[in-house]
Amino acid sequence: MDDNRALTEALNEGVPVLPLFIFDTNILEELASDDARVNFIYQRISLINDELGKEGSSVHVLTGDPADVWKKLIVSFDINSVYCSADYEPYAIRRDDLVGALLKERGIRLVKIRDQVIFGGDDIMKPDGRPYTVFTPYKRAWLKKFAPETLLEIKNRNQPRKFLALSQTFPSIETVGFSKSSLKIKPYDLSVIRDYEKHRDIPSADRTSHLSPHLRFGTVSIREIVRKAMDENASFLSELIWREFFMQILFHFPGVVTDNFKPAYDSIDWRNDTAEYERWCAGETGYPIVDAGMRQLNESGYMHNRVRMITAGFLCKHLLIDWRWGEAYFAQKLLDYDLSSNNGNWQWAAGTGCDAAPYFRVFNPEIQQKKFDHRNEYVRKWVPEFDKPSYSKKIVEHDFARQRAIETYKAGLRIKI
Repeated sequence: MDDNRALTEALNEGVPVLPLFIFDTNILEELASDDARVNFIYQRISLINDELGKEGSSVHVLTGDPADVWKKLIVSFDINSVYCSADYEPYAIRRDDLVGALLKERGIRLVKIRDQVIFGGDDIMKPDGRPYTVFTPYKRAWLKKFAPETLLEIKNRNQPRKFLALSQTFPSIETVGFSKSSLKIKPYDLSVIRDYEKHRDIPSADRTSHLSPHLRFGTVSIREIVRKAMDENASFLSELIWREFFMQILFHFPGVVTDNFKPAYDSIDWRNDTAEYERWCAGETGYPIVDAGMRQLNESGYMHNRVRMITAGFLCKHLLIDWRWGEAYFAQKLLDYDLSSNNGNWQWAAGTGCDAAPYFRVFNPEIQQKKFDHRNEYVRKWVPEFDKPSYSKKIVEHDFARQRAIETYKAGLRIKI
C-alpha cells in the first residue's frame, strides 16, 4: 500500500479503485499444496485487505486462469482502466498481452507501470540500441542514467483515496487450493546494509538482509532499498543492480529459460548421473560445505549466497550435471525464487551464461570451507555428523573431478588440448 506506483496512479484517476489479486492456476498447479511462497503472498494480501477494510473496501481475490477470470470481470464491473506493475518474465509478458487484448476489445486501457525495478525492459541499452550482456558496462550505464528523483514516491494527488465500496468475506487459503506451510519467510533487515562486506561471505553469521523474497513478491519498495544503499553501501547497491541486469537479460533473451545463453556450450557432454544428482539434492556428497547448503535449503527454504555459488558450481563442474537440473531444484525449494536471478546465476556457475565464470574455474569445496567457515560453525549446524565415521564418503575426488570437468568442457567447446 506504500509506494505502490500502479495503485497510486490508479487512485489519481479520481474514480473508485478496486484492488484485485488473481491466484494464477497456471502457476499454482506446478506447486506443492503447502508451498510457503503462496502462503506468504496469501498472508500479505490478507493484511492489505484488513487495511482496506478501514476504508470500506476489500481486495477482490479470485483464483483461475487469468484470461478466464478477466472475461468474467469485464461483464461484472464497469471498468474504465486497469493498472498493474510491469513484469519482465516470458510467461508474464504473454499473460499480460493476452489480458490487454481482451480489455482493448471492450475499450478498456491496460496501463503497465514500472515499479519492481529502477530500470527494466529497454530502459538501459547500449548506444547502438542493443542490450548489455556484460555486467560492468551495464552497471556504468545504470549509474549514469540514475537520477535522485527516480527514487521519489509518486504522491497521490487526490484526497481522500477513493476505493470501491466492497464488503466481502476474505477467502481461506484452502479456497485458493492450498494448505498452511511450516516454513516462514523471514522479515527483512536493513541494518546489515552498512557493514554488508564484512559479513556477506560468512554463512554462519546469518547477517544477510533477507530482502530477496520481499523484493521478489513486492512487499518492499525497491526505491526505499536503493535509497538506503546509495547512502550506506556501494557493494550492496551493486547487488541490486545485478538483480536488474539479470532481469533485462531474461527480457531480451527469453530463450535462456531453457537454453544456454552461449550456444557454444550446447555440445557439453553432461554426465547427468541420477544417483549422484539425488545425493547432491539430499546433501550427501561427502563435501561438508556443499551438504550443509543443500540441507539448509531443504529444511528452511534458504541458502546463503556464498554457499549457493559453491553448491551450484559443484553440481555443474564436479558432477557434470546439467545446470538446468539444479536450476529446477532451486526453483522448487527457494523461498526467494526469482526466475531471472536463478537462471542467471546457474548459467554463471556453469559457464554457459552471459558474463559467466570461465569454464576452467572449478571451486575446491574444501578450500571454500576453510576460507568462509574455518571454524566449521555453519557446517556443524547443518551437518552435525560431518567429522564422524558415519558421514558420507566423498562422491568424487576434487582433483579428478576438476580435470574431468576441464577436459569435458574443452571437448564440448572444441578447444584443442
